[in-house]
Amino acid sequence: MTFAMGTPLLDGCVLAILDQEDTYGYALTQRVKGVLDISESTLYPVLRRLQKEGCLTVYDQPYQGRNRRYYAITHAGKRRLAEARREWRMFRDSVESLLLKEETSDD
Repeated sequence: MTFAMGTPLLDGCVLAILDQEDTYGYALTQRVKGVLDISESTLYPVLRRLQKEGCLTVYDQPYQGRNRRYYAITHAGKRRLAEARREWRMFRDSVESLLLKEETSDD
C-alpha cells in the first residue's frame, strides 16, 4: 500500500537528511527514494524552494574535474525541521491510535 506524500513530509525528509550532513543532489535524491516513492525530477524543485525560503544554502565543490552542488541546512531550516518533527509525531500518534487500536467485540 502506498500513502500520499505531501509537501511538508517531503520537506521534512530532505531537511532531516541535510541535518546529518551536507549532500549533493543525486545522493540526496537516492536517500529520499530509498524511503519514499518519488521521481528524481521531484526533488530539485523542492531544493530550490527550500533554498529560496532560507532553509538551505548551496555551494559547489570540485569532484573529478566537475563541480558538484552541495546543499546544507541553515538555522531557519533546523527550526523548520524541528516543527516538522513535532507535527509528524502528532500525525503519527493520531493515525496509530486509529489503525493499531485493537478491535473490541461484544460477540
